[in-house]
Amino acid sequence: MDKLLIEATKSDIVHKRIDVAVCQNTENLSRNFIHKLIKEGFITVNGKNVDKNYVLKYADIIKIFPQDPKPAAVLPENIPLDIIYEDNDLLVVNKQKGMVAHPAPGNYTSTLVNALMNHCGDSLSGINGVIRPGIVHRIDKDTSGLLIVAKNDFSHSLLAMQIKEHSFKREYEAIVHGNILKDSGTIDAPIGRDPISRKKMCVTNKCSKRAVTHYRVIKRYGNYTHVRLELKTGRTHQIRVHMAYIGYPLVGDMVYGLNKNKNFDLFQGQCLHARVIGFLHPKNNEYLEITSDLPKYFKNYLKFLND
Repeated sequence: MDKLLIEATKSDIVHKRIDVAVCQNTENLSRNFIHKLIKEGFITVNGKNVDKNYVLKYADIIKIFPQDPKPAAVLPENIPLDIIYEDNDLLVVNKQKGMVAHPAPGNYTSTLVNALMNHCGDSLSGINGVIRPGIVHRIDKDTSGLLIVAKNDFSHSLLAMQIKEHSFKREYEAIVHGNILKDSGTIDAPIGRDPISRKKMCVTNKCSKRAVTHYRVIKRYGNYTHVRLELKTGRTHQIRVHMAYIGYPLVGDMVYGLNKNKNFDLFQGQCLHARVIGFLHPKNNEYLEITSDLPKYFKNYLKFLND
């Protein structure tokens, strides 16, 4: 990571602890890893070393000089997997909410990759390196649902090509705030990194890529709507950003949402489930479509809205 400067002039970090502010303004750095950087002097405030408990003052200048973290050994872990489909070339797993897809600096355990290494052994593609073996595409930690995993480089390459050419079907279901009046629609708005908060994405014309999401209403519940969404592109946080952009943020989304969810203790994180994936099998070129049931947290919230 290159040197990063953060100036404490925004209300969201002034009077917060240094570790909290850095976590908010960096990507893929865990709190424990940030503590390590602070302790080793790779994070300074106004040119001086500080403790992780340091509280930021207005106009403090944070500098981050992290050494490039060396990939830790990613080890197999005996973590249960909900495998929907498997053959010699690939498998489709139904990821639970709360599980991280692959290791990242400061977080090398309890991920989907650790579980896959235990299940598949050495039979995972190596295209994405030792940190992301087999991972063809990702879904967020707090999104549940279907992920395809490649067991060899040949399958990985052909599956990745389908995603790039937008022929790979990805269909989600979500519950959003607001009553969507149109039964269906398309959001065609470019997505790029948020210039203010590096951990967030936003609709922008600067340093962005085209993003297209189709939506269709399944059922309305007063101030909430159950929707089906289909991705034609695969940008980071695409559904979450697009639905917030048109005024219907996902229920439970603590980054792009309203944080005013009824009965929020039913679940943590956005109410979003990757329910369908469809693709041409890399070995026989036959179309394969796989569907997963809505998870318990999603059904519980629908039941709550029905009551």
